[in-house]
Amino acid sequence: MKTDFSHISPRFRRFYRIFLCLHLLALLALWGGTALETRPVALADLRLAEGEKLDCVSYAPYHLPGQTPLNPEIRISREQMAADLATLSSLARCVRTYAVNQGLEEVPELARSLGMRVWLGAWIGHDTALNRRELETAIRLANRYPGTVRGLIVGNEVMLRREQPEAALKSLLDEARRQTRVPVSYADVWEFWLRYPDLAQSVDFLTIHVLPYWEDHPVGVEQAVAHVAQARQRVLARYGKPVLIGETGWPSAGRQREAARPGKVEQARYLRDFAQVAHAQGWRYNLMEAIDQPWKRYLEGTVGGHWGILDAQLTPKFAFQGQVAQRASFMPVLLSSAAGMALALSLSLFGRRNLKKSLCAAVAGAWLGGVLRMAWEHGVVAYRDIREWELLGLVALLGALLTLGHALGRRARMPFLTAWQRYRHGALWRMPALRLAIFFAGALAALLLFADPRYRDFPYWLHVIPVPTLLALTISRLSRNGQEEGILAAVILFCGLGRWLMEPQNAQAQAWGMLCLLLASSGLLGWGGRARSSKANNAAKAEASKQ
Repeated sequence: MKTDFSHISPRFRRFYRIFLCLHLLALLALWGGTALETRPVALADLRLAEGEKLDCVSYAPYHLPGQTPLNPEIRISREQMAADLATLSSLARCVRTYAVNQGLEEVPELARSLGMRVWLGAWIGHDTALNRRELETAIRLANRYPGTVRGLIVGNEVMLRREQPEAALKSLLDEARRQTRVPVSYADVWEFWLRYPDLAQSVDFLTIHVLPYWEDHPVGVEQAVAHVAQARQRVLARYGKPVLIGETGWPSAGRQREAARPGKVEQARYLRDFAQVAHAQGWRYNLMEAIDQPWKRYLEGTVGGHWGILDAQLTPKFAFQGQVAQRASFMPVLLSSAAGMALALSLSLFGRRNLKKSLCAAVAGAWLGGVLRMAWEHGVVAYRDIREWELLGLVALLGALLTLGHALGRRARMPFLTAWQRYRHGALWRMPALRLAIFFAGALAALLLFADPRYRDFPYWLHVIPVPTLLALTISRLSRNGQEEGILAAVILFCGLGRWLMEPQNAQAQAWGMLCLLLASSGLLGWGGRARSSKANNAAKAEASKQ
């Protein structure tokens, strides 16, 4: 095995040196970043008194695969709900439900057997007939279990969704108050109680939702509890009626909104801090939510499915005392990098290789193994069906093939259309095709995030995969991009930096903007047109014959 680059042209020797350095730097940054996530963070402990529990948690039983309230034919079994509530009974004194259909009408009886209380919800939507059935069932249950049902909440964010006029909702509330002995309320975002003051006349207490993450101007976790206290006080001062904080919480995964960043540490911090203040001040509250709801990802993106204190398998995400870390262990990433290195080294043994090329393959393989692990971890929490796994998995595969191909000696020296015209039956067109496909995928992702960002994650783990290789090609001046690559790169640059500028406090937007800048630079700086001199063309053909 040769130990130098003497048989390779100076330009390619420079490329391999840059390729090796960039991938090594990327690998070290990846390892360093994931290792930091395993560092425990000290948080305020929530020391509940003996026998004391959380006041209440939102309960929806749709946490198993295929379960969703959007399917009108589904019915959750009594056995599943009994097991769920048995788990929750050790955590909270009460559960809040949002409907009395699809099996949820069994909850009051099950809760009573466990010594739990219930904020019983009647779902109110567009359908008048369904609304009537919901209200009648809820009233019947409230009258049957008055010692278990703490109150009847008729409608949840109906005004926010604009599904009923105010007068119709008031009529339903007045009917419920006439026919039940338990207190009656309506639940909506706290600002909507200030917009519709007449609704306050038809309720015994006001149920307000204060979710700092979802505010029009999102609030970071450091100021979140203070924001909830201010919102509660404003409503209380306005109406003078009892206030229930019907929903508050923090997501453990998903898209950051300005300063509001989802994460396990952030969720633990918010829930601990909030519960401490709520218990000290004597607030009535309900945390959203008890168990992760994967089906909500179809409505609200990744973040929608990860508000639970327990994950979908009923495993607690964190303890209420002690330190908390974002990542349990660095070992999975390290093992994935080792597997990628072993695979790349094995492939490098085929054909004529030297020690330094094998080193390039090893470092690139370690980078691919580690970054693909991160992309897979994101997919587990974010991807909703097999189509997303196939499509977004293809994006990851494109970047991996481009990186691995160049590590093993393949070339992407010219624009795709030029390569296709001149080497239609050779091997050289495939690498330029990969490069063009990567720019297209990046441009599409950047455009979607720029135009419709609310429920979209920043997919940096997918699109960072080929960046060290593309930058090495650009810095070494080994390849040229055509008009097609240049246009796509310009879209990436404009949309990526635009999203960053619209969310300047968002660390995820900052990372995405920097990634788009690097990705676009490899397309714009290497924009050399379609024309090549005959000498350059002959050199490209000679290089193709060696592969």
